[in-house]
Amino acid sequence: MQTYVPPIEDYRFLLEEVLGFGEAMAQLGKEADIDLAMAVLEEAGRFCAQVVQPLNREGDEQGSLLIDGAVRTPPGFAEAYRSFADAGWAALSASEDHGGQGLPFVLQLWFDEMLSATNLAFGLFPGLTRGACEAIAAHASDELKSVWLEPLVTGEWTGAMALTESGAGSDLALLRAKAVPDGQGAYAVSGTKIFISSGDHDFGGNIVHLVLARLPDAPSGVKGISLFLVPKFLQDGQGDFTVRNALSVGALEQKMGIHAQPTCVMNYDGAKGWLVGEPHRGLAAMFTMMNAERLMVGIQGLGIAGGAYQQAVAYARERLQGRSSDGTRSPVPIIEHADVRRMLLQVRAFVEGGRALAGWTALQLDAARSHPDAAERAKADSLVALLTPVVKAAFTDFGFESAVQAQQVFGGHGYIREWGMEQFVRDARIAQIYEGTNGIQAMDLIGRKLAMDGGAVVTGFFDLMEADLAQAARTAGAELIAEHAREALELLRRATAGLRDGDIDALGAAAVDYLRLFALVALGWMWARMAAAASAGDTPFHASKTLVANFFATRILPQAKGLVASIAAGEEPIMALNADAF
Repeated sequence: MQTYVPPIEDYRFLLEEVLGFGEAMAQLGKEADIDLAMAVLEEAGRFCAQVVQPLNREGDEQGSLLIDGAVRTPPGFAEAYRSFADAGWAALSASEDHGGQGLPFVLQLWFDEMLSATNLAFGLFPGLTRGACEAIAAHASDELKSVWLEPLVTGEWTGAMALTESGAGSDLALLRAKAVPDGQGAYAVSGTKIFISSGDHDFGGNIVHLVLARLPDAPSGVKGISLFLVPKFLQDGQGDFTVRNALSVGALEQKMGIHAQPTCVMNYDGAKGWLVGEPHRGLAAMFTMMNAERLMVGIQGLGIAGGAYQQAVAYARERLQGRSSDGTRSPVPIIEHADVRRMLLQVRAFVEGGRALAGWTALQLDAARSHPDAAERAKADSLVALLTPVVKAAFTDFGFESAVQAQQVFGGHGYIREWGMEQFVRDARIAQIYEGTNGIQAMDLIGRKLAMDGGAVVTGFFDLMEADLAQAARTAGAELIAEHAREALELLRRATAGLRDGDIDALGAAAVDYLRLFALVALGWMWARMAAAASAGDTPFHASKTLVANFFATRILPQAKGLVASIAAGEEPIMALNADAF
């Protein structure tokens, strides 16, 4: 039986000693303090460890089923979700104006990490609902908000987003779904969507689909897409939501992982819906939801890595094999072997660095939403926009790689289902694909985000990291990671300056390597900050931070030089081979 220990000590260290949580909340005028934050995280950790983690393996083995047109989730999922909603977890970071608790987003993001570490399939239900809430809050009319928003915020209802069609994957310009006005202020939505996570379930309550479709007079391309709110249930004469709308589940996708999550083929057969936002501006409204989801997806990679790491460490301490390095003892726990320690440290270095970067990004999002200074709100919002594709793509890449490394620690047992490691690998894989594949995220970073405000946003971020690294370099115990991170940052600056604007092949050839380089530098920055903070402590916990920071500096950051060399090679090695020769 797998167990999970919430990383509460690490959260406290980050909030108190690294990220300046108390000062950040004071600037925003929020009453949340360290004691409240830790109480929330501790209780969230208990829910993850005691309620959803025990459902993970059985949920994977049984999966969701489609029976007589209705989805049945694995045993325990419906009850766990109702406990989740009844305890107020669904409303954790939502605005108090819509029934939420208004707590800092950093608590939400780290709760998402723990959910992903313990039961990724379960965590998708509230995560997608939260994204739907953000899109409705930002773009829907007051009338729609008054009916639909609060039940979604509180978790009484759930949400789903319906973008993808079989002939239009990432190219949304090819969407064929239609929406026809019914003459009474609503629309009849028709079409088929695929890959719709949480499209149906047996939790009770309504399911609100946000569907991309075209109006009859829509122009071609992405400028002709509108967004519609299409619920599973409509109101009856008494105002209760009991009337079934004309949407149905055509099939459940048979997937590599997240078997407990019902990923649906959805059919909309003249289903009643309402326009969200302006006509033909649906893509802008949907991106409000998608950008929120992209951060969440990145945290899924982080959570998977953290959960897999815990299992791998426990196994490495107990598994006896081989001789000690001095040849005096046999067998010994495999955690004594250098190669096993290398794998564990690679995972840990990402998990703890990623957790810090996620926390910093979440605090920027809080500032973007509620800082009293408009200029500070705009600055924070730009930083979140810059880092969103980095968190989504790099965290899911590193998360999958970490799951594989953790599986490798188990040797042959890692390939056997009963140990649970192969599920981490299977579940982690989808996060690199959905909400825009990681290649698309890399192109977004290199083609759009670097150009924000004429390049001032990314330059400002580089300068921020430079200042922190210079300070860390003057701190005993942080010199090594600070110096290596500064060298990597200089390589990143040069790579950024060398990108050729407008050359699609050149940008496409550089994008993935560039994003990984960007992520490594940002993680190095966070490790320098953690090492500097740890220098003031005298506990084994603080000492371990310095040692893992040194590992990151000497064993991971050197990858930056290879990435720069790949970027400098340009597009010719990639584009030279004729397509017919593949």
